[in-house]
Amino acid sequence: MRDAVIVDAVRTPVGKGRPTGALHDVHPADLLARSLAALLERTGIDPGIVDDVIAGCVTQLGEQALNIGRTALLAAGFPESVPGTTVDRQCGSSQQAVHFAAHSIIAGGYDVAIACGVESMSRVPMGSDTPAGTDVYGGMFGARYRDGIPNQFVGAELIADKWGLARTQLDEFALSSHEKAHKATVEGAFGNEFVRMPELSSDEGIRSGGTLASMAALKSPFFDEEAARLYPQLKWLLTVGSSSQTSDGSCALLLTTSEKAKELGLPIRARVHSTAVAGDDPVFRLTALIPATRKVLKNAGLSIDDIGAFEISEAFASVPLAWAADLRADLSLVNQRGGAIALGHPIGASGGRLMTTLLNTMEATGARYGLQAMCEGGGVSNATILELVD
Repeated sequence: MRDAVIVDAVRTPVGKGRPTGALHDVHPADLLARSLAALLERTGIDPGIVDDVIAGCVTQLGEQALNIGRTALLAAGFPESVPGTTVDRQCGSSQQAVHFAAHSIIAGGYDVAIACGVESMSRVPMGSDTPAGTDVYGGMFGARYRDGIPNQFVGAELIADKWGLARTQLDEFALSSHEKAHKATVEGAFGNEFVRMPELSSDEGIRSGGTLASMAALKSPFFDEEAARLYPQLKWLLTVGSSSQTSDGSCALLLTTSEKAKELGLPIRARVHSTAVAGDDPVFRLTALIPATRKVLKNAGLSIDDIGAFEISEAFASVPLAWAADLRADLSLVNQRGGAIALGHPIGASGGRLMTTLLNTMEATGARYGLQAMCEGGGVSNATILELVD
């Protein structure tokens, strides 16, 4: 039976997604091309044998339009014979790219594929594809959800309320994310992940030295009058300090079969053991990673206690805390090198960034199984289990 294995995975350091960010001057196609070129250099693979390049990108507008996956692979010097496509599953787009690549390899459609992702949120801001007044839902959807779908900030507050999370818990989690990311950076733990870039050598958004007092001084910028009327129970606990950062970055992963890797003399770092996608209440927006995790564990025939490392989306601190509480997961194994609150969240690249970090964490800790789950717009989620290969 064919399998799908990861030969290598790389990512750029993550830049702040603002005009003053270190990666702002890098065109998004070039930003993705940097990761693709680095993957070729590290593996030594002939790019002409790549059957497809599948890229995640959320805001496919302006400089990120016209199938940026194909544009970037040509910019990286791949032969013109190599195809490429671009997919959008919101924040899990590049994780979905891994799923599509793995599934196609297992089915025999591809022998070698690259899954990758990019988002330059400083150049193509989130939401720029839905200008004010745009009806993205239509009448039939509106008839089903008569109160409308609140924004993600309200969704995160709804999660905090439903799971009874306190402001201190949210702030403590956010501080921990920064401290873990800072420690990993100082110790060089991200060194094997990074694409060498003259503009940036480490993740730009990490802050160390914060305290609960400094976090408590932050006020919520997310209060919404209409949401407060619909959901009067909300306490508006989340702040910019306990939320992910808008960011710029890219990633790339090379996948093939065990047999093909052996034929090409390529190392195998991990096997894509199991995958799953799931949906949940779109009003809460960010909770589908809970059923997705249950689904992927069932598919794998594993329990939560079999997993030695987790990478769980830190869109907001309430998301991983609710996930851990619901699944009774060991928080000490979650995002051991920090998450999006500290490292940033370049949405189209985040799924691949988490997987790259998960792979390196598993190798460093000896965890046989690693699990990744992303919360994604629209109330959906990807979940993936990797297995180290001896």
